[in-house]
Amino acid sequence: MSLLKPGLKAPDFSVADHTGKAIKLSDFKGKKVVLYFYPKDMTPGCTAQACSLRDNYKDLIAKGFVVLGISSDDVKSHQKFIAKEKLPFTLLADTERKLHEAYGTWVEKSMYGRKYMGTARVTYVINESGVIEEVIEKVDTKNHAAQILKTEPKAAPAKKETATKTPEKKASIATGKKVAKKKPTTKKPAVKTVKKKTVKTAKKKK
Repeated sequence: MSLLKPGLKAPDFSVADHTGKAIKLSDFKGKKVVLYFYPKDMTPGCTAQACSLRDNYKDLIAKGFVVLGISSDDVKSHQKFIAKEKLPFTLLADTERKLHEAYGTWVEKSMYGRKYMGTARVTYVINESGVIEEVIEKVDTKNHAAQILKTEPKAAPAKKETATKTPEKKASIATGKKVAKKKPTTKKPAVKTVKKKTVKTAKKKK
């Protein structure tokens, strides 16, 4: 089955979350839902994606979004993932892959010439009426929250340059008093004195 298109009604579901509680899409009627499918807990790409959503979670909540992550991992795996990365949102355990099939995210993949079935990394943004508003297929794992919020990725804080402390600064910090800077002493070039040789002349005998 192919991916669902924007404008379609999002299929309702009932899937266990990381606590074992059954979660339905209809539970979030009147709210915007980020339903993001990812391949596997605790893998590099999936961790980067989850951490992007975690680090920008307050902004997502402020915009009215509910975040639901979903993979074919079981409840215990989700619990470990949440504990390790301190994820503040719900993860759904679609172990039977019924929800994957309904949303067209259980697909054939290939790696090193080997074909297998797995989860497509796709995010559905569902509006307050339960209609698919956007489908994000090209997921930027490190900046996924920015893709949803339509904002520029947050730049990493610039490193501050640390000035090297001079002996005078170190002394002033230790004593609490200002220490006068020592003026550099310039050595005068040594002047070589050349001794004049005195030549004695013998007196002529008369």
